[in-house]
Amino acid sequence: MVSILIGLVGGLLATIVMTVFMMGLGDDSPPPTAALWAKYVGDEGPESYMKQGMALHMLYGIGAGGAFAIGVTALGLAAGSVGLATSLLWAVLFGLALTVVGAIFWMRIVLAMEPEPKMVGLFAFFHLVYGVVLGTSVASVSL
Repeated sequence: MVSILIGLVGGLLATIVMTVFMMGLGDDSPPPTAALWAKYVGDEGPESYMKQGMALHMLYGIGAGGAFAIGVTALGLAAGSVGLATSLLWAVLFGLALTVVGAIFWMRIVLAMEPEPKMVGLFAFFHLVYGVVLGTSVASVSL
């Protein structure tokens, strides 16, 4: 069983590491969360809402970690205390699911964006990093 607290902490750590990768490998463009803020809250372009976008992204990442913990526990999936490999498997699959939801639902439907293939590739890579760190965190703390 993976507690919600473990999932939240894992989500925080995973989002921090993912953000470091985003900052190092990204093109310095605003994250989709800044575009979300600009579209629904602000009155300027996404470039003006980098801080709000990053804060929103951090909250999403923490929440996703909690959702992962609830999901693997509710579905009876072996994650956490049973070992690193199993936790990594489920968390990487979860990261891929976040990629699909983010790229299709959030970017294309909610934000009406048509991301370039390179952006989608980086988006997938960053979410895989998130999954690896989340799975490792959940397994490490659950031991």
